[in-house]
Amino acid sequence: MSVAVSSALLSPAAPTHADDAAPAATSSAHLNLGAPGLPETRTQKTLAPGVTLTTIHRGAPDSSLFWTAEVAIPSDSPDPDAPASALSSQTAAQAVAAKLQTAGVDARVEQVTSPQLADAGGQLGYRVRAGHFTAKADGASLLAQIKAAGYASSLVYTGWDGDAGTIGHTRGPWNLDVVTIDPKQYRGELSASFGTDLEHPETTSQLAAAQHAVAGVNAGFFVFDPAAGAPGDPAGVGVYSGRTLREPVGDRPGLVLNGDTNATSIQRLTWHGTVSAAEAVIPLTGINRAAGLIRNCGEKGDQPTGLPQQDVTCTNPNELVAFTPDFGATTPSGDGLEVTVDAHGTVTAVADARGTAVPAGSRTVQATGTAIPQLRALAHVGQKLRVSTDVVGEDGRALPTTKDTSVVNGGPLLVKDGHEDVTARQDGMVHQGDSNSFYYGWVHKRNPRTFAGTDAQGRTLLVTADGRSTDSLGLSLKEEADVAQSLGMVQAMNLDGGGSTTAVAAGSVVNAPSGTSERPVGDALLVLPDRNDQAGRRP
Repeated sequence: MSVAVSSALLSPAAPTHADDAAPAATSSAHLNLGAPGLPETRTQKTLAPGVTLTTIHRGAPDSSLFWTAEVAIPSDSPDPDAPASALSSQTAAQAVAAKLQTAGVDARVEQVTSPQLADAGGQLGYRVRAGHFTAKADGASLLAQIKAAGYASSLVYTGWDGDAGTIGHTRGPWNLDVVTIDPKQYRGELSASFGTDLEHPETTSQLAAAQHAVAGVNAGFFVFDPAAGAPGDPAGVGVYSGRTLREPVGDRPGLVLNGDTNATSIQRLTWHGTVSAAEAVIPLTGINRAAGLIRNCGEKGDQPTGLPQQDVTCTNPNELVAFTPDFGATTPSGDGLEVTVDAHGTVTAVADARGTAVPAGSRTVQATGTAIPQLRALAHVGQKLRVSTDVVGEDGRALPTTKDTSVVNGGPLLVKDGHEDVTARQDGMVHQGDSNSFYYGWVHKRNPRTFAGTDAQGRTLLVTADGRSTDSLGLSLKEEADVAQSLGMVQAMNLDGGGSTTAVAAGSVVNAPSGTSERPVGDALLVLPDRNDQAGRRP
């Protein structure tokens, strides 16, 4: 059943008391997004008792928006290999604009100021743009002219800008899909799935179909480039069916799903892993990932930084990484040492190279660099070797898990205890030495977004916002937090977005992914069917 509504998506939350864990919050009749008073429609469909899909259309095409060329500004760093960037100092930007003007290009310099977040924002720098086009195709000749002048450029739509002075005046349009799960009514299970194995990504719709899911959205960040590790491998914490299959990145937030009760929480998670024998204990550095390659960084000993850095692949030549059969057909190959440990904790093989199949019920541990002699001293065929991994919650204790516990990675935090708390710097979305260009593209600009969290009534909301289109502009991180609060969310965090953003309901993709086709992803959040009707679900 579908019902068009113009009032609040969610009914007002029940009154809370002073000792309640979550603050009182209600959803708004309209999203806090763009200019006030924009037209907004909401169509709600019941997918199962306790599960609804609400599609929101806000705003309308805005004739004041246009396509323009954005110029890559050569670095003014003394490093000759420093890359060009979207932003630079005013002096560097003016110098580029002057050279383009000499070449006949009507270039302009614009200051970029970003909305203030919890730990980032403000003046980012200066960009160079040229041209004003109704259609993207009309700008092709200008790109060629800029290239002839010695500069790279690309066409961007001004509706995708997240500038502090303009986002409150944009008229849209925006398209969002919201899946709401009420644990008091829904008899199924909220879970996460990575598919057949970790190193082979699958689309959200494939993951949903394999589990006969009522609905689902894409979930955490994952390795996309083979140079950064195994494609499909989560780039942050991953707990599936109660098993820890990937370690956290620093203390980034994780979305914790209790499938027994369908309760959801957001916690900053860390981890503790060891390999031990009677004579010694040595620390693990990773789980189910390519040794030496740490996507998004966040581990002590990582280079160039042990802090989280979004979309950066750190390295570490001295690693001890544990693997389970969930990783794939074989573990990554290379120089080093690999030890196989069976289900009883007995060492069954010690190999002087990395790369092997992990038998069912067993684990392997790979060592590189200085970790090789450490592992060799502990691992002897026929002797016991204990491999231990625990995700640690905000209380400093091992996160309690059952076979129905799932945890997916993401970040930054968006809303905490009912208040906006966008922690872009803490969670690695601010890069040092790049003139704020990564922040500009990833945080400041509007992009397709996926996010999740809970409202004051304990319901879980899974939200997608389409973007990178003139039909739906996408959201900046500031707008994402504003929308989360508009929907009544008291806890919310960002998940993987961009081309990954996908929403599935009743067996079909219901949003408009930004790529030419649906992107395979590392994992997905799935609303699984009634526990009494789960025949055919993938284990």
